[in-house]
Amino acid sequence: MRLQQLHLILALAQAGSLRAAALTLNVTQPALTKSLHQLEDEFATPLVLRTPKGVRLTPAGELVRARAAAVLREIERAREDVAWQMRHAHARVSVGVSPAAALLLAPGALARLRARWPQVRAAMVDALYPRALAMVRDGEIDLAVGPLPPEGAGPDLRVQSLFDGRTSLVVRSGSPHAQATELAELVDAPWVLAGPVGGPGDPRRMDFRGRELPPTAITLECESFSTLLAVLPSMDAVALVPAGFYEHHGPRLGLVRLPITEGLPRVTLHAVWRADTPLTAPAGTLLDALEQEARLLRRPAAADSTSTSISPSTSPSTSASRATQAARQTSRPAARQVAGGSRRTRST
Repeated sequence: MRLQQLHLILALAQAGSLRAAALTLNVTQPALTKSLHQLEDEFATPLVLRTPKGVRLTPAGELVRARAAAVLREIERAREDVAWQMRHAHARVSVGVSPAAALLLAPGALARLRARWPQVRAAMVDALYPRALAMVRDGEIDLAVGPLPPEGAGPDLRVQSLFDGRTSLVVRSGSPHAQATELAELVDAPWVLAGPVGGPGDPRRMDFRGRELPPTAITLECESFSTLLAVLPSMDAVALVPAGFYEHHGPRLGLVRLPITEGLPRVTLHAVWRADTPLTAPAGTLLDALEQEARLLRRPAAADSTSTSISPSTSPSTSASRATQAARQTSRPAARQVAGGSRRTRST
């Protein structure tokens, strides 16, 4: 099998025709067809189904496509690692973040990364499980930072716990539910599912003192927290969100927090990466920076165990400023940032 054949299967999946794939790869169509036949012979099964409208991958072809994409991404990362090791050339690190991670950890962590290695380009995408874990497994991102599903991440991924924080119940100002002081009073209220099913924003995880939410309780599902912020101020519904997320966005949007803490789930942020692939040096540095930011957030919690949400003394802007100063004063050589170091051996 040759690398060109891996590119071939990806081009066919994207282009949808032999002719378009041949143009993409800058080869003749007969040459592409011959290479495809060789690849199908190697797997002893058809990988492409020809139709009057073009071609599409068979189920076996889809499996090969997924593996081919991962292989090519790893080869590209190997090139980046070698270039970085030899001459500290430009490198890239990609991370998927949940809304809470983007607010609480990302600003300071990125400031530390930029201060230490300004030539590294960071790419950040919004991602919650299960999509975030799938992106890590497929090699689309180096790290995912956010909560985990109830069943955990799986043995093929490594997990580092970063920060454990509170959640809050929020409604729009003037909502008929704004006077509630107990969860039991909200059983018949309309609810918003914020994030994935079973996640920290799923109200069905809460204890309503033996009562269950009716099937019609959830009137809106919001995978995007930006969408939630856009629609909740005009709804008479209750949403369960990270406390720091509310404190940063809620008051200016006319949202209020209910004085209810008993029975609310906590949200734990984790860093997740592949167990079978060492982290690149920039990704390892970013993980270190995330851990340092998490330690800053935990300090107020150690002083006051009743509050683990972000406080004014550790706001994102203050944290980023402190991170930049700390990184500039750090004399630790970049050689210590070896990808996949022995320190990161914890797995689920």
